[in-house]
Amino acid sequence: MTGSSVADGTRASRAPLSIVVDCRYVRVGRHDGISRFTAGVVSALVEHHAVTMLVNDVRQLDKLPDAPHRLVSDPTSAREPLVAFQVNRLHPDVVWSPMQTMGSIGRRYRLVLTLHDLIYYTNRTPPPEFAAPIRALWRLYHLAWWPVRMLLNRADAVVTVSETTGAEMRRHRLTKRPVTVVYNAADAVDAPPARLKPLTRDLVYMGSFMPYKNVASLARALGLLDGYRLHLMSKVSERERAALEDLAPPHTLIFHDGVGDDEYRDVLLEATAVVTASKAEGFGIPLVEGMALGTPAVVSDIPIFREIGGDAALYFDPDQPSSIAAALKRLDDEWETRSARSLDEARRFSWDRSAAVLLELLERVGRDA
Repeated sequence: MTGSSVADGTRASRAPLSIVVDCRYVRVGRHDGISRFTAGVVSALVEHHAVTMLVNDVRQLDKLPDAPHRLVSDPTSAREPLVAFQVNRLHPDVVWSPMQTMGSIGRRYRLVLTLHDLIYYTNRTPPPEFAAPIRALWRLYHLAWWPVRMLLNRADAVVTVSETTGAEMRRHRLTKRPVTVVYNAADAVDAPPARLKPLTRDLVYMGSFMPYKNVASLARALGLLDGYRLHLMSKVSERERAALEDLAPPHTLIFHDGVGDDEYRDVLLEATAVVTASKAEGFGIPLVEGMALGTPAVVSDIPIFREIGGDAALYFDPDQPSSIAAALKRLDDEWETRSARSLDEARRFSWDRSAAVLLELLERVGRDA
């Protein structure tokens, strides 16, 4: 009993942990995946612990909580390898970055880095919005495992966003550091009352048109289905649009070319399913966004989607349009059951739960100095 009292007194006398969060990957404009992950986790984290946010553009604060911040250099600048000298001035105990590339030379604090996925080691086409020199470096970086091993092993602990990616990291022996899963999630929504089966057969795809996303298979499957339409929610190039229109029957593709949250929600609430034929993902936020509204997911049979969709989703071979069509026809007979299961599955993923896991890790790493 005496030992317990002493330990409690020691904990109570500790100074509050100084936590700094790297928010420089928050987009100015519409979120991408890492931007949304950062904003979602940090917004929940500040409800439980004081943090200081690193930004490189004050406009990023529009998507972040009301918390102290410090301007530092851009994460894509030549100053990034030495960014720790700027961060040291804040005297943090521990710093968390939602990316694995944060510079760490000269740091005087504990560091937790994040690896979201290994997609670009097998799908090496870089995002088209990157400048040509960045695209070239991107390809070089993903030709071997040693660069990411070097980065992760310079940290004190590593975060990833799914058990699937964690298993891939272990298989490729990417780090000697402990790996903690801090799940990605979707923004909280008010779940609708029990959904009724839609009168229309509208499908929703939210995501990019990178080759590994395999949107062409969805377009081809429409030719095997009667009365279905596919809503493509993201911005699309004229070239990609024309290619998809050549694959699908006339008037079955609806291009929204980018939408706000309200329009996206409205389309999901009228949809039969959220769909993706992607061959690789680190998570799959659109699945959770749809399921949280009672819209079932019909998706590629890959490990990450099994992890997210569980028994609620239906799965298909992404290389076979006939398999996609068969899964959607099955959903037509099981829609109400799948919708109810989807709501249950989506509840497993929340920013509050993810922030709690991250905070426990940061406290453990920060105190272990």
